[in-house]
Amino acid sequence: MSKLYIDIGSTYFKVSQKGNIEQYFRNFDKNILDDLNSKCSTIVNQYSKEDIHICSSANGGLSTLIVGLTNSFSLKYAINIAFNSGINIIDTVLYSKLESEPVPLEVIDVVIVVGGIDSVEKVFDEKLLNYLEKVNYQNITYVGSAKNRDFLIQNLENIVVLENIISDKLQIQEEALKHYLTDLYQSDIVGKEDIKQLYEITSNQIYSTPYIVNRSLPKINERLDVANPFIVVDIGGATTDIHYSRDLVNDNILTENGYDRLVFKKLGVYKSRESLVHTAKNNEFVFELLEYLNVTENILEEESTKATKTLMQLAIFLVLYKVSKHHGQYVELNLDILNSIVLTGGITKVLTQEEVEDIVLFFYKKILQFHHAPTTLLDSNYEIWTYGI
Repeated sequence: MSKLYIDIGSTYFKVSQKGNIEQYFRNFDKNILDDLNSKCSTIVNQYSKEDIHICSSANGGLSTLIVGLTNSFSLKYAINIAFNSGINIIDTVLYSKLESEPVPLEVIDVVIVVGGIDSVEKVFDEKLLNYLEKVNYQNITYVGSAKNRDFLIQNLENIVVLENIISDKLQIQEEALKHYLTDLYQSDIVGKEDIKQLYEITSNQIYSTPYIVNRSLPKINERLDVANPFIVVDIGGATTDIHYSRDLVNDNILTENGYDRLVFKKLGVYKSRESLVHTAKNNEFVFELLEYLNVTENILEEESTKATKTLMQLAIFLVLYKVSKHHGQYVELNLDILNSIVLTGGITKVLTQEEVEDIVLFFYKKILQFHHAPTTLLDSNYEIWTYGI
């Protein structure tokens, strides 16, 4: 039977039926359902609620603070799981440095506390409680040593205790935390009043778009000429996401998933434009890149089509830089063996193939010192999300 697929983005929503996809720029003076009905009620009314499937990235993701014992295991494992669950990491703190570290000023959606294998006792004490009293957080979960659970349950209201993510053999146990974070992300989406209203037209669960895109990756080869290993870069209005094959990761983290994702909440082109510009200005290579593009720094302050193009090109460069060996904060991808880069999202309606290839080649020459770059493909019809939904 025919299905109707709808993706609600932070800037556009997309409607797919019978292989045809249409995009609509959102009217922010209307709620999403009213805007959707005003533009394509004729299409929506042709389908029953059972045949309408919706995903959304309009919430921009959740933020987390991670407190862990070591960089090599507890923090590393928790960071990996958080990123791959669509969570934005605001800060990480080593427990040994807790008293000297500044407390995040913004509201944190979820705090993750992790450390020690299950046989280790007295990992955390009042030092953790004193620190957390100063943090403005909405959710907290503990995924560390089983012998410290009672202390935390007794002293931290509403803490969610899950399976330790570190096994006795120092391997990652990701499923419990990943499900918890994914459910939080999902709850945040459907908790938005605009998204709740969409259940008037669908009887199916509304999923996050990054989750749906990740589900599509094993099927990409059937539709696009993509060579493994590859990444999919989804540049939108609120976030920039990278979906990648785990063949690109060199670490001691063992996982059953063949593909993972990173979400960069502050690298969107519209809703997070200011943070994108701030990140660009603080990157040592960006001014050389602007000169390469034959524009001046003033372009970052302009509101024009050319400025939007430049920002999208900068987003490509910055997200590759953040997962390269030159930047240690995120998961490092082995970009020197990368064969294909697929770009999707709003960027495909703004940049040409040549404009994208220019940036990728600049990155590979300047940062990786290569004289060649991976093949670049544009999902110009913005259909990758339909493979997974």
